[in-house]
Amino acid sequence: MDWRDHGILLTTRRHGETAAIIEVFTQAHGRHAGVVRGGTSRKIAPILQPGAQLDVLWRARLEEHIGTFQVEPLRSRAAAAFSGRLALAGLNSVVALLSFCLPEREPHPAIYKHSEQLMDLLGQDEVWPLAYLLWELALLEELGFGLDLSSCAVTGSTEGLVYVSPKTGRAVSAQGAGEWADRLLPLPPCLRGEGSAPDEEIAQGLLTTGYFLENHLAPALGHKPVPEARTRFVERFTRRL
Repeated sequence: MDWRDHGILLTTRRHGETAAIIEVFTQAHGRHAGVVRGGTSRKIAPILQPGAQLDVLWRARLEEHIGTFQVEPLRSRAAAAFSGRLALAGLNSVVALLSFCLPEREPHPAIYKHSEQLMDLLGQDEVWPLAYLLWELALLEELGFGLDLSSCAVTGSTEGLVYVSPKTGRAVSAQGAGEWADRLLPLPPCLRGEGSAPDEEIAQGLLTTGYFLENHLAPALGHKPVPEARTRFVERFTRRL
């Protein structure tokens, strides 16, 4: 069994004295793990940084085996990631969420492409937070927990949508919310793709996507907690407010 693909490196851990086990989110083969022989060496270890774009060749005797990877670097994102604390926190959140959310060996080409585009914006702190928010929204959609923000769940109107139902993920207008408004989540315009947004709006959007990650997606994955890396990124971002 063998295949070749491009992928984003998610995690690396030492295996034995000189090898490493890496987890890569690949374009055609999904989240996939494998052993890199010599992965802790001076030659290979610098390549195996989270977020790196790799060309990988996977081989195994049987498909169910963990197999081995041969890796070649395509694009390092280390310089962009270490350009500032927000960039590093953002990269860590992306790779942690992908490792947390994605089923093993199941292709997700749409979110792969979106993730690659997001990674390429690392270090551009003026556009990264909004791009990251929309990526989280797309991740929820890809995994079956998408939000329906097209019209009010109560009145059917497409006007005045300012809330999201924490139960259904549907938009709610100010008129439709009534006395339940304080129990609903915020729906800033940026969540509906309405252009650029100030940091305050993005922070509101992250509160809403975070709720669905924690209370809808995580329980479906066996009640594992959402990675702390996501919390650290949000905290880092909100310090700008």
